Parts: sequence; structure tokens; C-alpha cells
Amino acid sequence: MRTSELLAKLAGEPNERLTIADILAALGDRSFALLVVILGLPNCIPMPPPIPIFCALLLIGVAVQIGMGRKAPWAPAFVLKRSVARKDLARAAGKAIPLLEKLERFSQPRFDWLGHPRATLAVGALLMALALGVLTAAPFIGQIPWGWAVCLLGLGLVERDGLLILGALVLGAIGALLSAGFVYAVFVAIRNLF
Repeated sequence: MRTSELLAKLAGEPNERLTIADILAALGDRSFALLVVILGLPNCIPMPPPIPIFCALLLIGVAVQIGMGRKAPWAPAFVLKRSVARKDLARAAGKAIPLLEKLERFSQPRFDWLGHPRATLAVGALLMALALGVLTAAPFIGQIPWGWAVCLLGLGLVERDGLLILGALVLGAIGALLSAGFVYAVFVAIRNLF
């Protein structure tokens, strides 16, 4: 099942809310990579502040585990019991699925460096940087480039496509420039007040 198909299946679940444990069970052996995509999705559209922060904190935990070389994600029971509204997941998936389908047609296994043991540390570090970007981004729209970068990274991991992972790095750099521009604009505005 491709990433877009799995997201459509999750978005179509009959339950009002989906727990993190439900999502991990549905992801199976691709849980790390698809979890990265799912946690990136809410940040691809404007979302109120608690959602990006929650996703970013979970992504930091995933990044640490990827960097440590774990094969499947671990989370404490209180995190596994947390839930997201199915309608929020469906809304984010509805916007992301058309683009994911296009990326899936383009993606293929490339750059076999992903199979190297040190690649897990590099991917974990990149995901950590992207998660910190989501965490510190300007509210509502500042997290959007970071969210797309996270999704691209997750899709690159699913498809074992190093080119998509490099694309995530580029999108992350764009997100960093936008965030730096926002911080600079706030600094100038405050300085002009005095």
C-alpha cells in the first residue's frame, strides 16, 4: 500500500478520534517513515498553535529513536493514549494526498546511501532540525514549509528515495530563511517602537 492509500484509509476510519496507538498499529513495519509523514501533515496547512507544538514534540522523539537505530517507534503509554480528531487528519490528508500521489509516481529507490548504518544518524539529525523548526515557527503559517519538508522526508524514507530526502533538506532551508525573516521583522518592529 502506498503512502497516499494508507493515509486515505486512516482518514476514512469510522472512529471520531484516532489514538497514536491506533495509528502505529495501522502503519505496521513502515511505522517510523509513515509516522513522520502523518506528524508532518497537520503542519502543511495553517493550524492553531497547540497542534504544531504537539506534532513537533512527537517528531523530536521519533528523530531521537531513528538516530539511535531503532526499528520500530516506542512511546510511553500516556502518549499512545493521546488522540487526534479523525476530521483533522482527514482534512490534512485531503490536501496532501493529491501531492503525495504525484510524488509517488516520481519517487523510486535512489541513492543507496540510505542503506548505510550512518544514514540513520543523518536522517535522525535532519528530522530533529525540521522538528525544531516546526516547534519554533511563527504561528499559523510559519510551520507550513517545515511541515512539507517533514512529509517529504517521511515519503523519502518510505520509498527509499534519497532525492526526496535532499528535497526535504532544501525545503527545511527555505523554512529556516522564512523563520529568520519573521524574527528579523519582529526585531525591527520592536526596535522602531523605542
